[in-house]
Amino acid sequence: MTRPLGSIAGVLAAIAVALTGTRVSAIALPWFVLTTTGSAAQTGLVAFAELAPYVLVKALAGPLVDRAGPRRVSWLADVLSAAAAAAVIALHTLAMLPLGALLALVALIGAARGPGDLAKEVMIPEAAERARVPLERAAGLMGVTERLAQTVGPVAGGALVAVTGPLTGLGLSAACFALGSVIVAWTLPRDMGHRPAVHDEREGYWRRFGQGLAFLRGEPLLLAVAVMVAVTNLLDAAFSQVLAPVWAKESGYGPAVLGLNSSVMGLTAVAGSLVAAAVAHRLRRRPVFFAAFLLCGAPRFLILAVDAPVWVMAGVFALSGFGAGFINPILGAVSYERVPRELLGRVNSLQQALSWGGIPLGGLLGGVAVAAAGLGPVLLACAGLYALTTNLTGLRPEWREMDRAR
Repeated sequence: MTRPLGSIAGVLAAIAVALTGTRVSAIALPWFVLTTTGSAAQTGLVAFAELAPYVLVKALAGPLVDRAGPRRVSWLADVLSAAAAAAVIALHTLAMLPLGALLALVALIGAARGPGDLAKEVMIPEAAERARVPLERAAGLMGVTERLAQTVGPVAGGALVAVTGPLTGLGLSAACFALGSVIVAWTLPRDMGHRPAVHDEREGYWRRFGQGLAFLRGEPLLLAVAVMVAVTNLLDAAFSQVLAPVWAKESGYGPAVLGLNSSVMGLTAVAGSLVAAAVAHRLRRRPVFFAAFLLCGAPRFLILAVDAPVWVMAGVFALSGFGAGFINPILGAVSYERVPRELLGRVNSLQQALSWGGIPLGGLLGGVAVAAAGLGPVLLACAGLYALTTNLTGLRPEWREMDRAR
């Protein structure tokens, strides 16, 4: 008999090790390509080969996750990711890894990680139900897990690659993916993940895909969330990929202060997620949600646009991280409450695809804007756009549904 907390602990552990493996790989793989080829263009090509299949397959995988069951999909995705990462190491060791083979293996990792991450997220509401904990707390714990992995993974990956080389980092990624599959197989009950209704067994992929699309179109709140987050994700991508590095170079502060700001924000985001997991279910969601965005959005852009001391910048990034820690727990709880369990995979995959749509464009648009107008005006314009997006949209009537649990 499974212990009440066993399911949610197993899902969170699987998320933790899989995300850690992904973050370590994000350090080790580009460095591996750069050191073995010396080509920045090939490094960028390999990064695209992993990210593009991740986004595309995750967008299309929802009906398959609902049909096959999230536990099975999660296990298979982790196995494929581990095998592909191990194959990169083995083929390179045997001097049998041309660029085409590397691109194919990296694309396989990306294509597997998309549905694998989606499947783990889909299991959160059932795990919360089995553990008898509020959805906000379960989503908050998932947020804590994600923030920790995003903070610890790059640090561990960078240190390991610096000391032992990129192949060791790729080996650690493969081990994390393999451990994730073991956790899913050993800790989660076989009936984890609600099976579809009997009539759904005879429905084809595109019919199930259409059901998810029709449901999302009929949920104004979920659509509003996806559109707003798509804009903020684009601005965040421009900030992290272009604006912050350009600021570090032009200001003279360099990568050390850039890394300090990122680390401070990551650590306080973990703290914010912990607080959200403890108390978010007792708070009104809408004011907390928009207050969190007020902290984590525009201030980061504004503080880089002025000549502020390092300690002031670190304080702003600390407040931004703390606010950011509340966002995903609230969004997760709203989505889990409003989407029927049997539609979670197909609806969440579409919503996340819409939310992530601007990320590949963020760096490109940010670079063009800085080249055309300069860093300062672009930082101020992005801060204004961030504030308008996250505050004016909150005045629309559908956001009132956020505090009405279903």
